[in-house]
Amino acid sequence: MSSIPAVDEASRAAALKRQATLTKPSGALGRLEPLSAWVCAVQGSCPPRAFSRPALVILAGDHGVAKTAGTSAYPPEVTAQMVLNFLAGGAAANVLARMVGASIAVVDVSVDADPAYAPAEVVRNRVRRGSGSIDVENGMTSEETRAALELGDALAAAVIADGADIVVPGDMGIGNTTPASTLIAILTGSPPHAVTGRGTGIDDATLQRKSATIALAVTRGQGLAHDPRGLLSAVGGPDIAAMTGLLLGAARRRIPIILDGIVSCAAALVAREVDPGVVAWMVAGHVSTEPAARLALHALGLEPLIDLQLRLGEGSGGLLALPHINAAALTLAEMATFDGAGVSDRHA
Repeated sequence: MSSIPAVDEASRAAALKRQATLTKPSGALGRLEPLSAWVCAVQGSCPPRAFSRPALVILAGDHGVAKTAGTSAYPPEVTAQMVLNFLAGGAAANVLARMVGASIAVVDVSVDADPAYAPAEVVRNRVRRGSGSIDVENGMTSEETRAALELGDALAAAVIADGADIVVPGDMGIGNTTPASTLIAILTGSPPHAVTGRGTGIDDATLQRKSATIALAVTRGQGLAHDPRGLLSAVGGPDIAAMTGLLLGAARRRIPIILDGIVSCAAALVAREVDPGVVAWMVAGHVSTEPAARLALHALGLEPLIDLQLRLGEGSGGLLALPHINAAALTLAEMATFDGAGVSDRHA
């Protein structure tokens, strides 16, 4: 399903060469300089252009652990309620998407609610209603995993056909940091306590339950680290599997990705197990306050562009990073060169 092409290293090299000719001291734009080279590499051209058609794809799903293990500060019905809030334009993701001009697709992959709660176009691709409680059972069947991965690929194809030039994966699901943390623990070799964070703002007692739940889930999935589909079935959920397919599908079609928080970081690690080439098409928008997110980014070799202590999800951090990416592209493309501006480039 992947067959991911390589990014254009010649364009990256040309970008770095051009940086040395611009009217500024070498390295004066800091991390914008290598970031501009990444933009050139994924666009296959130098100078680059700003991304003008960003697409936010929000994948919604419920997780059995939120109901059976009590790992969240919010009740599971909030997932469906937030889907409706996205559709009404009232969530943080909507505000930020409007700010950067991003389209929004909201997809119910595995919300635990009667399908009648939302418009037909939102629920038509649902893989299943909710997912299993991964501390004691699989999150989904192998057939459902395959369907979710294929759904993510199809969503990538759809937004790209509509003109998207960069994709931001967004998540919505009460309890989703538990399977995401479990996946990250297994794929980074980290102990359960090191990946357990407060998610929606849980208290100490809930944090202890969450850590114990992750420990049980890690034990169930530990032998599947190099079997990404089996791992997703055992300790993931349809929403995370669909996000994995979305990342692979975007990269396969030469469209770059801005990772958001812990859920997209977990999906990125799984996607890397499917095809390591996917990472070259990714940039880390931000680092979540969830400890597992930082562990995942380190394993991926990605440095976050911003750190605003976000833990919302929804694609919010990815959207906030987009202006920084476009600043990198435009400074490389539009700044004058020393020769062109008649500016001396160094002391004799």
